[in-house]
Amino acid sequence: MTTVTRGTDTLTRDALTVLQPGFPGTTAPDWLLRRLSEGLASVGLFGRNIQTPEQLAALTAQLKAERDDVLVAIDEESGDVTRLEVRTGSSFPGNHALGAVDDVDLTRDVAHELGRRLAACGVNLNWAPSADVNANPDNPVIGVRSFGADTALVARHTAAYVEGMQAAGVAACTKHFPGHGDTGVDSHHDMPLIDVDLDVLHARDLAPFRAAIAAGSRAVMSAHILVPALDPERPATLSRRILTGLLREELGYDGLIVTDGIEMRAISSTYGIGRGSVLAIAAGADAICVGGGLSDEETVTALRDALVTAVRSGELPEERLADAAARVRALATWTASALTASASASGPAPERSGGASGSGSQGTGGSEIGLVAARRAVTVTRGEYAPPVTAPVHVAAFSPVANIAVGDETPWGVAAELERLLPGTTTGSYAGPDAGQAALSAAGERRIVAVVRDEHRHAWMSAALDALLAARPDTIVVEMGIPAAPPRGALHIATHGAARVCGVAAAEVITAG
Repeated sequence: MTTVTRGTDTLTRDALTVLQPGFPGTTAPDWLLRRLSEGLASVGLFGRNIQTPEQLAALTAQLKAERDDVLVAIDEESGDVTRLEVRTGSSFPGNHALGAVDDVDLTRDVAHELGRRLAACGVNLNWAPSADVNANPDNPVIGVRSFGADTALVARHTAAYVEGMQAAGVAACTKHFPGHGDTGVDSHHDMPLIDVDLDVLHARDLAPFRAAIAAGSRAVMSAHILVPALDPERPATLSRRILTGLLREELGYDGLIVTDGIEMRAISSTYGIGRGSVLAIAAGADAICVGGGLSDEETVTALRDALVTAVRSGELPEERLADAAARVRALATWTASALTASASASGPAPERSGGASGSGSQGTGGSEIGLVAARRAVTVTRGEYAPPVTAPVHVAAFSPVANIAVGDETPWGVAAELERLLPGTTTGSYAGPDAGQAALSAAGERRIVAVVRDEHRHAWMSAALDALLAARPDTIVVEMGIPAAPPRGALHIATHGAARVCGVAAAEVITAG
């Protein structure tokens, strides 16, 4: 393994080792390569860094040429949150669709195929899966990123995902500890509060993390949330009670603890990223994720210096920083051995350990498993008046503002596939109080396919459907978020997510007659 440090002292090297920074562009900048030679041990990839699998493989090869044991991390949940296919939409449905199918064999195989593709591109750490129980249907940031609202379901699918991903040689990072599902605030913007008692936390939110630990999850990501029952003063990412007392000591977790993006406003606007990083490492975190919003050399330098200064002032014990850096290097060692084992293993998928019944994906090629899963996740409700679709339609996409985790650069919906299946199909995107009337005007005589995302969370979206269905009762409704609102329309299709393959599966139902 690469150990060149070019004169960097141990303290400074360890401070660099615990950072997981991002960077701009599709090739590694000189400053990043230089930091790798000085001790930086991890790099985070985002959509801005990826154009094609071939380009990504070249990028990771460039990083590994400088440091062969570098951890290359990515936020690839599949479904709505994709970086690997940020420009086209994911070839795999997300967690909520897999939870809707409730076949752990399928979840394990989907995760394995996703992991295989990541490994082929040189990625060895995936900041996934989300183990959050979506207890609050109005949650603005988790939603379809969760396997569901049932704790036992979330736990078994979290474990299956971890097993599948890691069997492909890619470390899983289970998130967002101790559970981000019961929030009404997005921690990208503010500090969420989960104000429930300990019994609820242990029975509901912590169970999926116990399952992930039992499945061998190599990393766990902390949440920037305040949980008074666990620590009334500090958010989980900065709480020794939560990261060390609960996760390490009570739950017995011995892997890598990674923070959520330290530049998220829940931390940056309250503690600052430098102070937040010091407090996180002191609390028990081993790696600081940064780079979704801040991706420059100055940020890396500032965080490195903040950690070094904290050690020299006595605020951060040097042995705690050294222990964190050692855990980062230990994970790098595991990824090297796991990838070798995965490459030499026979069979396309890991051994199954049982779980919810279902047909799994036996006999299904890896390249098709995402579409197979998306098709199985579709729920169809037919109204009293549901004539078949026999001509080009108008697709009215009622588009909410995407949360930061999902981003607004990834296409979603059914329009592209319907344009292929029904040439001459038109499409438009609508929002706001006049969205329904605008869609009616644009559609003309064409049949309308209304595509929504979390109708239950957006009054304007629900009003738009009211207007469409009053004027055009043959309207088809496709819900690509959480299907919490009652199904309506001539045909109602719930895809349980907005991945590209979910749109393909919905379009197939629409055109099937």
